[in-house]
Amino acid sequence: MAENRASQYAQYTEGTPCWVDAQLPDVEAGKRFYGELFGWTFEDQPQGTVRALKGGDPVASLAHKTDGRLPTVWTVSFATPDAGALCRRIHAAGGRIVSPPVPFGGLGVTALVTDPEGAVFSLWQGARTPGFGRRYEPGTFAWVQLYTRDTQAADTFYGGLFHDALFGPDADPGFGRAPVSDVFPAEMPPHFLVHFAVEDPGAALEEVVRLGGRVQVPPFGTSYGTAAVVTDNQGASFALLHR
Repeated sequence: MAENRASQYAQYTEGTPCWVDAQLPDVEAGKRFYGELFGWTFEDQPQGTVRALKGGDPVASLAHKTDGRLPTVWTVSFATPDAGALCRRIHAAGGRIVSPPVPFGGLGVTALVTDPEGAVFSLWQGARTPGFGRRYEPGTFAWVQLYTRDTQAADTFYGGLFHDALFGPDADPGFGRAPVSDVFPAEMPPHFLVHFAVEDPGAALEEVVRLGGRVQVPPFGTSYGTAAVVTDNQGASFALLHR
């Protein structure tokens, strides 16, 4: 496992998960939920977002969902040195560009895309903020799992885009995939599920419920640890992971 502390000035290999953000109807309610659950503190950021801190280091962000028709959801961002070039490669490989690359408050460049099956993810071309300040420790990002109907097609798509991050000599992907029907109903669309590390899954699940969330899938074993799928108090799904 990689180090817990991730330097804010480190450069992430292209295709490494480097950030997660939640689109929520009520950011203040989100701050109360995640602040109590994970011990996060918060600071305002450009364009109305709120950055979550753990031990003073950036670990995630919360943003107000401006369109009620959009899902309440956690989204993972993958690092890239050139968001425009990666968007062109994604399009050529059968993916879709939802929002083309745009600057984000001088911190970097972001884009929103999908893979060929429709799973949504973001790209992050970091400038002043390359990504996580902490990861792989309780209350921070631990893993992201792609649930997809066609695992072979996913292997081809992501393996082609992010070969070094997934298979290179220094690979530390923090990223896997599984059939969508393994945990979720077969009608569930392909999607990424963000995992946060916890020390005590049972206590964490009790806290989720106490704070107004709910347990979707009780703890189950995976190749990367014991996970449980939950929703927050506004319906955004995420997972708790113990290794």
